[in-house]
This record gives sequence, C-alpha cells and structure tokens, in this order.
Amino acid sequence: MSATTVFAPASIGNVGPGFDVLGLAVDGIGDKVTVALTDSDARVESVTGRDAALVPREPNRNVAAIAAMAWLRNAGIHKQPVVRLEKGLAVAGGMGGSAASAVGGALAAALAAGATPSPNEIMAAALEGEASVAGRHLDNIAASTLGGLTVVLSTDPIDAFSIPAPRGWRVVLLTPHVRIETKKAREILPRDWDRASWTRQMASTTALAYAFASADAGLVRRALDDRYAEPIRANLIPNFRDVKRAALDAGALGCSISGSGPTIFAITTDNDARVADAMRSAMRDIGCDVHTGMISPRGAHAL
Repeated sequence: MSATTVFAPASIGNVGPGFDVLGLAVDGIGDKVTVALTDSDARVESVTGRDAALVPREPNRNVAAIAAMAWLRNAGIHKQPVVRLEKGLAVAGGMGGSAASAVGGALAAALAAGATPSPNEIMAAALEGEASVAGRHLDNIAASTLGGLTVVLSTDPIDAFSIPAPRGWRVVLLTPHVRIETKKAREILPRDWDRASWTRQMASTTALAYAFASADAGLVRRALDDRYAEPIRANLIPNFRDVKRAALDAGALGCSISGSGPTIFAITTDNDARVADAMRSAMRDIGCDVHTGMISPRGAHAL
C-alpha cells in the first residue's frame, strides 16, 4: 500500500480587515499529512507533533481524514484513507491548523489516488473538514492551498485567487500559551454593523490587497486596520495592545490578530528579528512561541 505525504503551510486568516476574505500563507511551519488508500474502513493511524493529544483519532472527527474521504467521494473513487498526521501547528492557535490538516488530507488523498487535482477540488474537500471544527469559511484554506495573499470571492461556489507577496516581505507570528476556539470567537462578533464602519473596512481590505499587488509598504501601514473583529477579540489575548504597539514601534508594517487568535502577526520587511524581540518582550510574563518566516509563495505540496 503506497502512501503520499503532503506539507500544508500555516496561514493567517482575515489578515486584519479582510474578515473571511483575505488569507496569508506562512513559510516554514505547517502540518504534514500522509495518506494511503485501502479497501477497508477509513482510519487515523497516528497523530504526532504539536498538541497531538488534542487531535481526534476517529476518522469522522479528524479534519484531515474528513477532507481525504470527501475528496475520494467527490472523485468517485471507492477507496478509504489511512491517515498519518504530523502536527506542526497548535490546536486553536490561530495559525490555520485545522485548515492545514484538511488541505493536506485532501491533497494527499488525491495524489495517492494518482490524480492531479485542481485547487478548487482540494478547497472543496478541505472545506468539509474545516467546517466540522471552525465553520464554513475559506480564508485559511485558500492560503494553505494557493500560497501568497489570497482573496476569497465566494465560498459557494468556490472562487478564490492568490496575489504573490512582494520579495522580502516577512511575517512574525507570536502565539501566547492560551487557546481560543474559532467557533466561540466568531460567536462574540456582531452580526450587524453600521454602514460607515462597513465602508471603511471594505476600503481597508481593498487597499491591503492592492498594497501586496503593488509592493507598497506605506499602504500596508495605512490599510492593515481591522475595526470589526480586533477591538472585540483583543480582550481575549493577554497583552495584545502592548504587543501590537511594540511591533509597530519596532518598524513593522502592520500588526493584528491572526484569524480568531490567540496568535498575533506582524508584517515586516528586513527587520523581523527586531520586531519579534519587541513583541516577545511586550508579552511580558506570558509564555509564548515565536515564528518568523517568509510569506510562502506556494501552498500545499507533496514531499
């Protein structure tokens, strides 16, 4: 029974103002998913790595297995996946961990079946896994699938595209040792919003996408401004406002909450080490992990 292993990168959901619309792939950190096909029942053979004890082993509750089964079913292939998952991303950490596992599961299943799947096929299957734990949104899935800065035009039907990141732009991720569940973090957000705020948020999202397309660092500083989720979710993250202020004072182009949190991200050019040190210091006595890396130019891929 041959197996295929896929690496799916971490991602930043929302990227500030782009709630459920923008996603950003992060290089150097992510999940590895290995899938082999069997004629017997689907199973999760092993889960290792970060927060492995928190990941369900039942295939109908494991996002990688759910996505793998979905791809096989959608392709009309009467096989079941045997999944091995190596977690590089925290559970409920705000780095697109469930999305990376789902994307990896879908792509590994497709490649194990000898197929060359389209990005939309992978995203459709991954969405079934993601929806089981975090709801039906594509921002992390699109970034983990396509790489770069992604824009989601529609979830149903799936319509998303990627904007390549400017050369030299980097990301700092700081993850305090607390957990925030995506579903709960979504429930505290307002369902209705006034027109003036919505218009400003739409302008910031559009400007941020254009800043990436045109490599305009100054525009990132003005556009990375979330007035919808950040003011509410900031209260869930220890020392968030101090960390953001420290990142900006250290020269970051912008700083906000990655997805639902608790991870805080900053976009930098050539000063990511200084920004990372400043953010870590501002977290004070709260334990945290820090990752710095390029914006990933590609999404999930076979190893």
